[in-house]
Amino acid sequence: MTRDLFTPDCALARALPSPSHGERKRPVFALVLHYTGVPTTQAALDLLLSPASEVSAHYLVEEDGGVLQLVPETRRAWHAGRSFWAGETDMNSASIGVEIQHPGHSDPRPYLEAQIAAVTALARDVCARHAIEPRHVLAHSDIAISRKLDPGEFFPWERLAAAGVGLYPTPAAIGDDVGLTLGSAGAEVAALRAKLAAYGYQAAADGPFDEALEAVVKAFQRRFRPERIDGRADRSTLATLDALLSMLESNR
Repeated sequence: MTRDLFTPDCALARALPSPSHGERKRPVFALVLHYTGVPTTQAALDLLLSPASEVSAHYLVEEDGGVLQLVPETRRAWHAGRSFWAGETDMNSASIGVEIQHPGHSDPRPYLEAQIAAVTALARDVCARHAIEPRHVLAHSDIAISRKLDPGEFFPWERLAAAGVGLYPTPAAIGDDVGLTLGSAGAEVAALRAKLAAYGYQAAADGPFDEALEAVVKAFQRRFRPERIDGRADRSTLATLDALLSMLESNR
């Protein structure tokens, strides 16, 4: 591990080296966005730059839109933890991690305009240089089901998608139907599992609607249907998932 100064990979950033990184073992195919979950940028840096914490990210976006690069993109930052996406279980190796300064669910206020502009510009630069497909622009909550909630349902994914970063279908209107829920079984549940897995989520191939599938549905809703995150695959959730898969197909 080293804290040697390096030249930032992105012209928007200035280097502030973290000692917490290792050898990258996979090609980069994804971008993962996080919130710091602490009150201030200094508190985030105290964590991300501490050798004892063994936590890092490639970038930290400050509240005023400043971008700090903590780990060179050629190195494996320690931001994803136990994770899964599209068959990959070492997302630390396979991704670029961006932390956004925000207190998280303890204070779910809107992200600041300067931050969103900076995250958008940074994400566009990273995705262009690494040829990251829109479907692989991810939330930490997408890849760490039941373990992480960041960057939260209050993150404006639709604005990033409008700028060409990631995919975001218009969420379908919510009705009063119960939908598929704990204990549901049959062909509809099997189809739901297959569709979630087709996008990249960790969803078992078969079995009734269990707590593990409910957690995946919540992760999907948090990202793509944030108005209601209840884990029930109602008509709104299913229609939004179908719209997302249609977008994915048209982007191939």
